[in-house]
Amino acid sequence: MLTADSQEALPPVMGSPAYTLATLAGIAVTALLWRRLVRSEGRTPDDRLYAVYGAALLGAYLGAKLAFLLAEGWHYRHDWMALLTGHSVTGALLGGVAGVELAKRIVGYREGTGDLFAVTVPLALAIGRVGCVIAGCCQGRECEPSWWTVADAHGHARWPAAQAEMAFNLAFLGWALCAWRFGWMRGQRFNIYLIAYGAFRFAHEFARDDSRWAGPFGGYHLLAIAILATGAWMFAKRRQAIAGCAADLALRPASMRRLA
Repeated sequence: MLTADSQEALPPVMGSPAYTLATLAGIAVTALLWRRLVRSEGRTPDDRLYAVYGAALLGAYLGAKLAFLLAEGWHYRHDWMALLTGHSVTGALLGGVAGVELAKRIVGYREGTGDLFAVTVPLALAIGRVGCVIAGCCQGRECEPSWWTVADAHGHARWPAAQAEMAFNLAFLGWALCAWRFGWMRGQRFNIYLIAYGAFRFAHEFARDDSRWAGPFGGYHLLAIAILATGAWMFAKRRQAIAGCAADLALRPASMRRLA
């Protein structure tokens, strides 16, 4: 059974060399994978794609920092190291989406990129969670010892929060690779990821040792809802666009349809 987390002892935040190295490794690996996926899709070489990727990284970094300050900054107000190094995946996803959309408008890139991110983002986050496991950050709440619990630096049994997040992202990565191979849900895969991760994170937040705002609810619950809502809105928008294209194609003369 999960026990109530103590607000007297603050859980550690990220900032260790292991976490930093894992984060950098995730960025490097997914940057190479991004390039390979672009080529495998047969897209025309376009430097604007790399501008979009760079904007995603910048937006993710800024969003991750803002999310941490919003959700837990007040709790760590006397710990300057925590304030400097703390950040959250929830904000990274929202900031990354905003960065991509803004970059596309600036550089005039109109093709979809969500299917690329549906593969690279879960992989990057799974690699990043390896750093969480090594550094001992992003912990779960204290539990009764069991075969599935992990011990923190003080020997207390805890819910394996980082490992659960890693498992979720690896599972979605497996689905995304199958979807890439068999053509499932083309153009909607990253939107599905946002919906799935938002729902997962909202439920999982009850087992994480994060600061609370009111009762069992904290800032990350709101951010999880925002992720889910963003994914649902983008999914509906994309579906409407696809339906519009299909209707437009159906209205064309047969000769025009063959050319299309």
